[in-house]
Order: sequence, then C-alpha cells, then structure tokens
Amino acid sequence: MKARYVTPPFLTITSPVHFSLLTGRYIENHGVIHNMWFNTTTQEKKQYYEAQFVDSYWDNGSLPIWITAQRQGLRTGSLHFPGTAATYQGETAMLRQIEPPLYNHSNETEWRVNIDKVLIDWFQKQDLDFVTLYFGEPDSTGHKYGPDSSQVKEMVQQVDRTVGYIRERLQQLGMAERMNVIMTADHGMSTVLRGEQVQEILLSKIPAFSFRDIQFQLLDYGALGMLLPKEGKIEKVYQALKNSHPHLHVYKKHDVPARLHYSSHERLLPSF
Repeated sequence: MKARYVTPPFLTITSPVHFSLLTGRYIENHGVIHNMWFNTTTQEKKQYYEAQFVDSYWDNGSLPIWITAQRQGLRTGSLHFPGTAATYQGETAMLRQIEPPLYNHSNETEWRVNIDKVLIDWFQKQDLDFVTLYFGEPDSTGHKYGPDSSQVKEMVQQVDRTVGYIRERLQQLGMAERMNVIMTADHGMSTVLRGEQVQEILLSKIPAFSFRDIQFQLLDYGALGMLLPKEGKIEKVYQALKNSHPHLHVYKKHDVPARLHYSSHERLLPSF
C-alpha cells in the first residue's frame, strides 16, 4: 500500500511533525511547537538536540504511541526517533536508544547495524510489538547541500538501498508475513537562496519596526518567525510589519488561518 503524498501539519519542521506522527494530534494541541525549546522570561533557548532532553517540553499532556501501546499491554521500543529521550508521565518506551550528540546521519553501515538490532535483538529476542526507527536522511544532506543537489540524489539512492535491506532482512529472518512496516517522513524541502543572490527581508531595515519593542524573538529558523512584543507594543509591532514587504505575511496569534491549526497553544507567541 502506498500513499501518493503526505501533507504534514504546520509548522513543517522536525520535532513538531514527528510528535504529530507519534500522537495523532495537531501541533497546537500537543504543544511541541518548534524544534527549539525556549523561555521568554529568561531568554534561554535550546537548539534541536538539547531540546530533546527537556521532559516538560514533550510531556505536555499528549502521549506518544509508545506509551499508549504499553498501557494496552504491548511492548515498544524507539531508536533515534525524535521524542525518544523524554519521559512521559513517568514512562518511556520499554527499549530505547537515544541519538548521540554530533551523530553522523549518513553512515549506511550504521543504518544496517540499527536495522539488525531492531529486527533481531528487539523484535525477535525481546519480543517487542512496536518500534519506531529514525534515519536523519536525506534531511541532513538536503540542509547542507540543498534539495536539488547531486549529494541529495546520491542520498536518496542510499535510502532506497536501505529500504531494500529492510525487506531483504525481513525475508531472511522469516518475519515478512508477520511484520507491518510503515515508512513515512516529516516534511519536504525547497531550495532557498540567501545573501547576494536575493533581496532578503531584514526586519532591522523596516523603517517603523524596532527590536527595542521586542521582549523575545525566535527568527532565522525556516520560513516562520515568532515575536513577543513588550507590554503594550503588540499593535505597534503588527502595524509596523504589516504590508512592509510583499513577501512578508504577518499575523497576530489569534488571526493565524484556522486551517493551519497553529494558534491555540499557550506556548505560541503573539506575533508571527
């Protein structure tokens, strides 16, 4: 069975979309709203990898499928999948392997080692019922070289070989008729030009806008940025940015289109 495509939830970046896959909920409902964890009071920000270990960020009322399955009597595991490192209401996946820092996502030999670990050690020897297995490619290569690069084409071939390896090992281990395999992804990717190649939108160059009116900002991370204006400055900031550039779309939090399901969570900042 194959779907023609998958439409990810908004915001289409790694951690939020993976947690939607794990919980079946929109991002505004499960609360993992960004790859970065942040605290608007202390100004602290944690990048993607560090944020994996902030339990309170992930354990926000929505349970990932590992925990839901375990509460139904099933045995689960997770290898490198975003969200694996966190604890949910005191529980984790029964078996888990957390992605180490500075991990080389492109090592094909390591991929096969992990596949064999899941199939032989976890499913056969440990008798697990459900496992999530994550490969950070072709995402990493796409970010580094661009989605239209020759390096990404080569990585797609590596991914294809790996899918073939999974199918081959399932046959060799006598598991093919008993195993359901779901292959999916979190988002796509488009080429974005920067620097002298384009006329970038720089908020600091917008005449009526001032960062002195901003208490906290989360910018320069993909196509969407969020701002927390200082008290009494929301309308001023909105009016300064509204219609300031034909390719800059500005929303107050409660005006974000309902179809995006990205406005109701308390962690979302007032201005987009």
